Amino acid sequence: MISADKFQQELQLIIANAIREDVGDGDHSSLACIPETATGKAKLLVKDTGVIAGVAFAEQVFAYVDKNLSVEVLINDGSQVNHGDIVFYVQGSSQSILKAERLVLNAMQRMSAIATKTKTFVDLLEGTTTKILDTRKTTPGIRALEKWAVTLGGGENHRFALYDMIMLKDNHIDFAGGITKAIAKTHAYLERTNRDLKIIVEARNLDEIAEILKSDGVYRILIDNFNFEDTRKAVEMIGGQCLTESSGGINEATIREYAECGVDYISSGALTHSVYNMDLSLKAV
Repeated sequence: MISADKFQQELQLIIANAIREDVGDGDHSSLACIPETATGKAKLLVKDTGVIAGVAFAEQVFAYVDKNLSVEVLINDGSQVNHGDIVFYVQGSSQSILKAERLVLNAMQRMSAIATKTKTFVDLLEGTTTKILDTRKTTPGIRALEKWAVTLGGGENHRFALYDMIMLKDNHIDFAGGITKAIAKTHAYLERTNRDLKIIVEARNLDEIAEILKSDGVYRILIDNFNFEDTRKAVEMIGGQCLTESSGGINEATIREYAECGVDYISSGALTHSVYNMDLSLKAV
């Protein structure tokens, strides 16, 4: 995983680019009708139910736009919220509040939706030892926000990007000339470049599971698009030699049974690519 410093750098890039995109050379709507010296107060109002996420990010956005804005947080990230709840108040320059408004709402609405969906999956896994993982199926440019939201919903992050973990999937294996060659070439690459990266290898069937197990140094096997019976067989074959991860079309109706097959992790792209934004608004008070 990436370091805390690298993660914070990602957040700052997201904020700077979003403000550039949205504000450009000025918020002329506010500049036209609100005096520069005007001050005001607004509340973040919940109009939905679920898990709130993005409060800490909103604080960073307000600070970026105007360091003199004051935020009073009433409900913290990761908390359950209901219609009518007030998450925070922000006070200060009216122009600054309006300049930050859309980025705060866009981010929090999506982050809250992801956290809520993740919490649903986490609850379905209660009583098992299986953990839910996100994927790289994120919105380009805001991956840090979406992966942050997964953790606020109780899930765990998979690799952040292509650079922080080796993941040998079907195309890598086929282009490399097979599983054994792909793993061997990967170990040679890591040694040659003096990199310490964990290796995950995807298996498409039980024969590939058996072949992967002949190689040392595999951190986790991705049991991809297996049915329940073959997943149980795969877990038995692996027998703790490395960690296990199920993926491939797993949803709310099937996640529990996959977990009961004994896998360590279940990864789901749906956590980030198939959510409906939580209804939030920023209202002047």
